[in-house]
Amino acid sequence: MWNFQEIEEQVKQEIAAVADAKALEAFRIKFLGKKGLVQEIYASLGTLPKEEKPVVGKGANDLRNLVTALMKEKAGSLQKSGVKEDAIDVTIPGVAQLQGHKHILTQTVDEICKIFEGLGFVVHESPEMETEFHNFSALNIPVDHPSRDAFDTFYLETKDPDAKGRYKLLRSHTSPGQIHIMKEFEPPLAVVIPGKVYRPDAVDASHSFMFHQIEGLLVDKDVKFSDLKGLLTEFCKRLFGKDIKMRFRPHFFPFTEPSAEVDISCYICGGKGCSVCGRNGWLEILGCGMVHPHVFEAVGYKKGKYTGLAFGMGVERMAMLKHGIHDIRIFYENDIRFLKQF
Repeated sequence: MWNFQEIEEQVKQEIAAVADAKALEAFRIKFLGKKGLVQEIYASLGTLPKEEKPVVGKGANDLRNLVTALMKEKAGSLQKSGVKEDAIDVTIPGVAQLQGHKHILTQTVDEICKIFEGLGFVVHESPEMETEFHNFSALNIPVDHPSRDAFDTFYLETKDPDAKGRYKLLRSHTSPGQIHIMKEFEPPLAVVIPGKVYRPDAVDASHSFMFHQIEGLLVDKDVKFSDLKGLLTEFCKRLFGKDIKMRFRPHFFPFTEPSAEVDISCYICGGKGCSVCGRNGWLEILGCGMVHPHVFEAVGYKKGKYTGLAFGMGVERMAMLKHGIHDIRIFYENDIRFLKQF
C-alpha cells in the first residue's frame, strides 16, 4: 500500500528546493514522467487487491493534481523573479565573429579601374579561354614567337586542332580583350580590361602560373603619343602620389609601335635608391605604346582611319610596389595575418 501522506510531504519539500527552470523540469520528470512516481503507482493497480484499487487510484489522481498545481505555481514565481534557464549573462565576454573584406588584389583592381573610370574609361571583361587568333595572331605576334611555344602557354585540347587559329588556350595576357572590343564596337573606344592570365612559369617570389593584369585601350581619330604620356602620368600621380616623377623608356611589343616601358621614381626613398627600387631610384610599373596598324587591320578597321593607345600592367606588381610586399606567393596563401592588414 502506498503512503500518500509521506509522498505529498516529499513533493512539497522538493518543489520548495526548485530554484530554476532546469530543476523544475527534473522535478516534473521525477513525478509525472513516463517512468515517474505517478505512472509507477498507476502501473501497480493491476497487482492490488480489488478493495484497494479505488483508494490507490484516487490517491494517484490527487498526487498528480498536486504536483501539477505546485509546478504551475513554481513556474509563475520563477518567471516573476526573472530566473530563466536560457538567461544571458551580459557580463560574459562575447566571441567576436571575423568579418570578411575584399582581398588586397581585388582592392587594387578596383582602385585602378576607378581611376580610369574617372578619366572616361569603361570597365570590360573578356574570356579567359582564347584562340590563337585573339591571343597571338591578331596582336601581330608572329608564328615563330617564343610566347607561342607550349613551354610558355597553357594549350587546351580541342576537337579541331588543325583549323587555323582555332587552338584553344588560357590567355597569357589581357591584350586579347582589345581584339574582342574592337571587333564588336566602332571607335571612339576607351576601355580597361582587368582579369586573370596564365603562364606556365615556375613559382617563386616574383612569378606565378596565374596572376592578374589590367589592359587599357583608347581608339579614336588623331590619338597621339602625347595623349598616352598625359594619360599615364595622370594615372600614376593619382595612384602613387603627386610627387612622383616618371620616365618612358623605348621598348618593343609586337602589338604597339612605338612602344615604351614606364618607370616611376621610387615613392619609398624619393628616388635616392633603396632595396625596393634596386638602389637605382626607379620602379618599372607598366608597358604601353601606340596600337600597331596590323592590329587595326586584324579587326577590320579601315587603314589610316584611326589611331589608338594601349597599356598593360600587372596587378600583383602594382600592389607589391605600393605596399612594400616582396613575395608574390603571399597573395595566394590565405594567411589571415597578412590579409587583414589591408
